[in-house]
Amino acid sequence: MSWKKFFNFKKEKTEAELLKAVTARPIPEHIAIIMDGNGRWATARNLPRTAGHRQGVEVLREIIETAVKLKIAHLTLYAFSTENWKRPESEVRALMSLMVEFLQKEIKTLHENNIRINMLGEIQGLPYDAAQEIKKSMELTKNNTGLQVNIAINYGSRAEIIRAVKKIAQDIAQNRLSPDEISEDLFTQYLETKGIPDPDLMIRTGGEFRLSNFLLYQSAYTELLFTDKRLLWPDFSSRKFLKAILEYQNRVRRFGGIDEQEGV
Repeated sequence: MSWKKFFNFKKEKTEAELLKAVTARPIPEHIAIIMDGNGRWATARNLPRTAGHRQGVEVLREIIETAVKLKIAHLTLYAFSTENWKRPESEVRALMSLMVEFLQKEIKTLHENNIRINMLGEIQGLPYDAAQEIKKSMELTKNNTGLQVNIAINYGSRAEIIRAVKKIAQDIAQNRLSPDEISEDLFTQYLETKGIPDPDLMIRTGGEFRLSNFLLYQSAYTELLFTDKRLLWPDFSSRKFLKAILEYQNRVRRFGGIDEQEGV
């Protein structure tokens, strides 16, 4: 079933009906989201690009609330890539300020709801206030056992893989590891997602059909769901999030094998 067809029911289900349908089936353990289209959303409305990012933060609150309701274990958000430093300096500053503002305003509520904040990426490359706010949020919520929100900021998957390879090479050079011990399971222990299951579902809004250097190794068997270009992140919602999960639940995951019922 295509995304376009999926989002055009002849009779739209209510959010309550969608929630009931989704919770009647196994819930994905880990969902990753590329939150794309904030700038285009703002430009289409003759607003500064920062207005789109601010609206995107409002949507993020709604998605986190829904993820908690569904008891999803991990929600990984692509907030700022290593390539995003190429954007205008004013936009980069605004994005960092928004993240600081979000954490300062929401961390108490997140903590009270047993949510754990985790970061993927190189924290040392961030502005001081952003790095400090992330560290504080991670420290405050480190013992929480509910939804883990992984914020990928100053993150690039290729750089992550290279760092992992360097760490393995160092361990071999210092006789802490033998080349014969290297396996897929061992390699994952050197990635920033150590201890986090691979994403079951990755959603990208905005109509782009690529991963953009996001969780490349971890997404080998992830189900990918790309929206069309009309659905930008600021227009996303809990209803659309539930529809995306229902679409995922309607797929057959073979992991290279065959489906016994279909015989293919």
